[in-house]
Amino acid sequence: MEPHGPRESPPWEGSSLPGAWSSSALGQAFSQILHQFAGQESRRGKARSAALEDLAALLEAKECDRLFEGSDASLRGMPEMLGQVAKALGKYAAPAEEPEGRGDRHPDVAEKAAAVALLFLKLLRKVEAAKNSLVCPAWKTSLRPLAGPIYVFAVTHSLEQPWTSPRSQEVAGQVLALLLQVTECGSVAGFLHGENEDEKGRFTAIMGLLKPDLNKDSWKNNPATKYVFSWTLQKVTRPWLSQHLERTLPPSLLISDDYQTENKILGVHCLHHIVLNVPAADLLQYNRAQVLYHALFNHLYAREHHLIQAVLLCLLDLFPILEKAQHWKGDGARPTTHCDEVLQLILTHMEPEHRLLLRRTYSRNLPAFVKRVSCRLVVLLKALLKLICDVARDSSLTPECVKSALLEEATDCLILLDRCASGRVKGLLAKIPRSCEDSQVGNCIRRVQQLSEGAPCDTT
Repeated sequence: MEPHGPRESPPWEGSSLPGAWSSSALGQAFSQILHQFAGQESRRGKARSAALEDLAALLEAKECDRLFEGSDASLRGMPEMLGQVAKALGKYAAPAEEPEGRGDRHPDVAEKAAAVALLFLKLLRKVEAAKNSLVCPAWKTSLRPLAGPIYVFAVTHSLEQPWTSPRSQEVAGQVLALLLQVTECGSVAGFLHGENEDEKGRFTAIMGLLKPDLNKDSWKNNPATKYVFSWTLQKVTRPWLSQHLERTLPPSLLISDDYQTENKILGVHCLHHIVLNVPAADLLQYNRAQVLYHALFNHLYAREHHLIQAVLLCLLDLFPILEKAQHWKGDGARPTTHCDEVLQLILTHMEPEHRLLLRRTYSRNLPAFVKRVSCRLVVLLKALLKLICDVARDSSLTPECVKSALLEEATDCLILLDRCASGRVKGLLAKIPRSCEDSQVGNCIRRVQQLSEGAPCDTT
């Protein structure tokens, strides 16, 4: 923290008797601390450092215990005041605008976070002491404005990030653990959606705190916000997530639509969590499922294999939902499905693709798509055979283990295709081993003929 020069004495200084502090003096003390955090830019660093020292001294005072007792009518506005102080502390320790280089470190942020975490620990221990000494539930009212800002701070600094250090992660983790203890929650999930059906939970309040930093103009101002949102979202599952769909779907789409691959993947993971934990009826309402599909489909033109893997897995779980909206009575050709479109694009991209990692990603996921569609046998067979031949003839420095894995996965696709086609693939391949000069290709085809059972594939 930055050093600071002479400053005004805090309003409680000079009070020789602990009981001499009045309720108005406590209110004035917290008000002054807030004013120090909101000072002019030219002296904000010094003022905020001073505010941290003043707040630490104030929290040590026994009179602060009254803040959570609920016995003094003149302190009724103090919980809201403490909530504002907690927000100011979180903002003080927040990392700056996201830099272009992911590897940039923020040692000053980690130092600030460690100092703020110690203050939050003191504050939560005050609440815990009041909770253990009182029968009345006044401490719950006092804690309500504090819980949200403290949670956002704790998640921001407890995960390994460029702006954290081992020390800041440790104390932030302690803050989160104590917050769960004080709120009588057995887990982060219980804290967010409530420990039982009668308890409301705090997810709505958390999203309210994050919302100003989750729109298209501001979401990169604080690089921690997207991680706090993603981590928090993953903790809320069925049946609770559906009631928060309007709060969680827009920021997930926003993050996935970024130009940086890292953000795209993070956003797709958020979308996948929503697909898995929101009822199909809610996703089909207002055409949400179609919006999701088009957002994911556009990513298939990317060339980063980690992104493609995340998108394909999400699409496979989205297809059953999209199919609920399709009405095919069986009297005519089966209409083209979303899965057909994706499979066609995969085959188009896989055939000329020279990046082995991306090609391997396509081949690894191909069986799952084959199971879902009544695919065109010749087109798929041709693509798989070309892949096997290309890998077998690859004379580059590609490791043999990578080639072997690709050949094995492509062969598995052929076996699956044969089962889906009631053994027709085995018949089409029957003459190839005798005329094939490449032993690896011949071995793959012989394996298909040996292992295929000719049973129809379950495409449900």
